[in-house]
Amino acid sequence: MALPDQMAPFHAPGGPVGVLFCHGFTGSPASLRGWAEQTAEAGYTVSLPVLPGHATVWQELNVTSWRDWYDAVDAEYRSLRETCDTVFVAGLSMGGSLTLRLAQHHTDVAGLLLVNPALGAVDPLARFAGVLKYLVPATPSIGNDIAKEGVDEGAYDMTPVAGVHELHKLWADVRSCLDLVTCPIALFRSEVDNVVPGSSSDTVLRLVSSDDITEVRLANSYHVATLDHDANLIVKTSLQFIERVAAAHTA
Repeated sequence: MALPDQMAPFHAPGGPVGVLFCHGFTGSPASLRGWAEQTAEAGYTVSLPVLPGHATVWQELNVTSWRDWYDAVDAEYRSLRETCDTVFVAGLSMGGSLTLRLAQHHTDVAGLLLVNPALGAVDPLARFAGVLKYLVPATPSIGNDIAKEGVDEGAYDMTPVAGVHELHKLWADVRSCLDLVTCPIALFRSEVDNVVPGSSSDTVLRLVSSDDITEVRLANSYHVATLDHDANLIVKTSLQFIERVAAAHTA
């Protein structure tokens, strides 16, 4: 199990460029902690919150709506904008869905860093969550899809079915307005992902209106690539992306 301090929110003051990190469904800040810390060490202002219903008990996700998750990241983004001239948003899985929605509603988002962004699920039963939630409260965990041994993202040991239904509502909302996303994007996608289908990334790349897109294929990682063998590649590439886009953004 991930250590409690790794699952806690992480904030670090820095320069005029900020980065907001958004973890995935049933996960915790532990999945992004290393990435966030290295981004802070590079001199950026960093915010990595715990999303509502997460890092407590899985039952809380069955009484949490997708708007609760979005409102939390929206508030964090607005807070960063008060102190930073430029703000990037990074997201893993469902966190990627939330970052895309932020970019749809905030035209001043400088850029997106997406790791296996979710707009669908590999599990074919997930689409029936709206009905199944009345029959079963939870199914086996989707957490820790990581090729590297001995790593834990601090995810719940069960997947709350009512929460999955909310997740589908979020995906439908985000898919309907992907053309509103115009900012630069760095998209990292694992060659093997047992949680989110590759069609999610394909949909993002096909429907956004961004004309500056960097796609990086991850050959040695599963879904939670930020804790996997390609974690250093994600950090290195994302820092290069932030530096380049921020320079152009402030020129």
